[in-house]
Amino acid sequence: MKIGLSTYSLLNALKSGEMTILDAIQWIADNGGEHMEIVPYGFTLVDNPELADAVREKAKEAGIALSNYSMPANFVQPDEAAFEAEMARVKEHVDLIHRLGIKHMRHDVTAFTIQKEQMTIAWFEENLPLMVKGSRIIADYAAQFGITTTIENHGFSVQASDRVQRVLQAVDRPNFKTTLDIGNFMCVDENPVIGVMKNLPYASLVHFKDFYFRPFDEPPGGGNWFLTSNGNYLRGAIVGHGEIPIRKIIKLIKQSGYDGNITVEFEGMEECKSASRIAMDNLRRLWDEA
Repeated sequence: MKIGLSTYSLLNALKSGEMTILDAIQWIADNGGEHMEIVPYGFTLVDNPELADAVREKAKEAGIALSNYSMPANFVQPDEAAFEAEMARVKEHVDLIHRLGIKHMRHDVTAFTIQKEQMTIAWFEENLPLMVKGSRIIADYAAQFGITTTIENHGFSVQASDRVQRVLQAVDRPNFKTTLDIGNFMCVDENPVIGVMKNLPYASLVHFKDFYFRPFDEPPGGGNWFLTSNGNYLRGAIVGHGEIPIRKIIKLIKQSGYDGNITVEFEGMEECKSASRIAMDNLRRLWDEA
């Protein structure tokens, strides 16, 4: 088991110009990370091959594996032309991933920001054929490079464990699995322990994050709170500081025999560098104690 960090955890520093993506690689190495997941927010690589090459070489120099590439995608398009354009766009990212030497990617299958009616099971079932078609095309394209493609429990429409499994089973490709995020089940008000138990057998990567929770009828006031699909309140926390039963989930993962990478994500209000360092330290300590 190797603990790493998603670049999304350092987004505020990347967006402000406090650090570059190359700085982020060195920072992760200097602060106990063993691998890095690329989430291209605050920088882009797909249109910058020189920077992509620099990232690959910097990671080698720092002894940091490039473990995953996570990107937004939306296969539920209004017509065939738009669908084909989205396929071409995602394939460009697959080509980039191959250039970087990464063997694992996560893509969405619907837009992240969706309307309330698009969170329903009826909308999901109606648009499932497009999600499956797009996922098969990208998985088959990535297979030539030995790349595993995945969907995450992410984005409200395909966030509950049963819906993730529905897509996985319908796509039915050996290199198509799930990036299992222990916290994101809470965004659709699913118990994270149950979600982890159900989807661990299909996981090729595990994300650790944490959340603070407040029920719908107890508004918490100011801060970076957001609403779940049923109107409850969530706010990002440092791993080990929030309300997810981290110890119990670690035991489940250990008992399952999972031996892949573990990626820490931080999306809270605290300063991102210190929060990310504490999160990685906490996860390593809790993992060793379990």
